[in-house]
Amino acid sequence: MNSDLIVFLVLSLVAIATALGMLFSRNAVYSALFLVLNFVTVAIFYLLLGAPFIAMSQITVYAGAIMVLFLFVIMLLGAENLAPTSDLPWQKPLARLLSVILVVETIYLLFSRARTDLVVTAPDASLNTMESLREMAMELFSSYLLPFEITSILLLVAMVGAIVLSRREKGEK
Repeated sequence: MNSDLIVFLVLSLVAIATALGMLFSRNAVYSALFLVLNFVTVAIFYLLLGAPFIAMSQITVYAGAIMVLFLFVIMLLGAENLAPTSDLPWQKPLARLLSVILVVETIYLLFSRARTDLVVTAPDASLNTMESLREMAMELFSSYLLPFEITSILLLVAMVGAIVLSRREKGEK
């Protein structure tokens, strides 16, 4: 067992533990913080695969910007103090049925498409050069600048809408 495998196994246990912590946490803020830890472990997985740009993008975009927005909305709306709502009677049986379907599909895909002749190779180091990153950045900030700007405006509108909705519910006008 080499050191990469040990690091992978430890990180996979941390990723599973943080995902379970996120799912089973009763407090919304703790759940969001578990999700941040899960994003960080995914970024470390990207580093192990030889993709530092994607790892830093994962940290910057998901663990940074998106989670700050989630925490802002959670704290603004006070979601951790909401009373539990009553369950719909059909919700739990449907969730169980969909879970069983997902497990059966996963097992089917694992065993039906398993290939024993598959060889895993290390990523090509020549693809991870500064020139390819520069080309990607130029493409992002020239051809795809408008979608990024539209997304930022959409997030701003969602934030303002959350503020307006929370003020109306609290009786402030």
